[in-house]
Amino acid sequence: QVQLVDSGGGLVQAGGSLRASCAASGRTFFLYMGWFRQAPGKEREFVAAITWNGGGTAYADSVKGRFTISRDNAKNTVYLQMNSLKPEDTAVYYCAAGRGTSYYTVPGKYDYWGEGTQVTVSS
Repeated sequence: QVQLVDSGGGLVQAGGSLRASCAASGRTFFLYMGWFRQAPGKEREFVAAITWNGGGTAYADSVKGRFTISRDNAKNTVYLQMNSLKPEDTAVYYCAAGRGTSYYTVPGKYDYWGEGTQVTVSS
């Protein structure tokens, strides 16, 4: 089993930055990690993903060039650096994990989920 604790959300003005973190514990070997977000009244959507060794990453078009996903396996932690934030980035952000050597952009491929952290961007 794997436990995920995500944190680092907050309230920021448009154009500002935040860094979300996701700490994993348990059986953390060969975990690909992803970030998803869900705004009120909308479905959960893919934000970014990274392979178990950090060698591959993927981003949603809406965040490409503004967000960066990274990981520190010595700390079992994945980060989402969010720059140039926009009001439409407002959502609950969830980290997720699955076991394997690739990465995925769909929620169904992830077996473990954090509780979520709120990101609010004011205009």
